[in-house]
Amino acid sequence: MSDRFAIWLKVRRLGLALAALHDLRDVRSPATAEEPEQFETDVLAGLVLARASAGLADGTIRGEVGHLEQMRSWFGQLLWEMEPSGADAYFGKVLRASPSGTRLGRSQALITYFLFVELRHKVEIHRMTGRVIECLIDEMNRPRGSNRV
Repeated sequence: MSDRFAIWLKVRRLGLALAALHDLRDVRSPATAEEPEQFETDVLAGLVLARASAGLADGTIRGEVGHLEQMRSWFGQLLWEMEPSGADAYFGKVLRASPSGTRLGRSQALITYFLFVELRHKVEIHRMTGRVIECLIDEMNRPRGSNRV
């Protein structure tokens, strides 16, 4: 009797069994160009539902989504693909002359978006794109204001 068979037999008596496993990442095909964009739309819809279920007023949610859409339009790519340098350029150049309330509202909307994505969709985005999601608004580029998230 071979050693492997003896080990298998002992494990089998304990009620355990061994099986060959496959890495699921090898099975999943790479995402098409449209998948991440469609997923971004789903994520934004999920954010709206989550904010509504948290009891935020429709106007507040509309304002947050408006801020996110304006940033997405300026950036021209998926929001989760923005790097800290992109946020620095947006808040430091594009919104430099804007009222502080506008900068604060946009930064808070972006922080909320990234918190939502990190909590609920980080793994799926990583599987789809290979990108690890993390909020790009940090203490270095966070606009000043009284309503810090």
